[in-house]
Amino acid sequence: MYSSTFIFAKGQYDEEFYKLDEEIAAVAKSIPGYIGEEAWENPSNGLISNVYYWESIEALQQLVSHPKHREAKEKQSKWLAGYQVVISQVLRTYGDSKLADLLPKLSTS
Repeated sequence: MYSSTFIFAKGQYDEEFYKLDEEIAAVAKSIPGYIGEEAWENPSNGLISNVYYWESIEALQQLVSHPKHREAKEKQSKWLAGYQVVISQVLRTYGDSKLADLLPKLSTS
């Protein structure tokens, strides 16, 4: 399993941003191998983090190579005040299962 974490600082959003963001979310969810996502905001520095989970690196690459994703990457400077992407291989997940209904269904072997 893999995660892709998109960390960014808000800039000035417009209608085009919201439309493209919705389209990319729909594309991601339609890709076989998409597991789920989470979003976090750090109130101390204002950064936002979107974490997407994937069954394989190939599934993640489908999103990265999609025309809508490439378009957003080309235009990101219009809407964001900076970003960083972290791609990780998930080695293990564990917990007490009390959050099971709130989190993506992650499993590692």
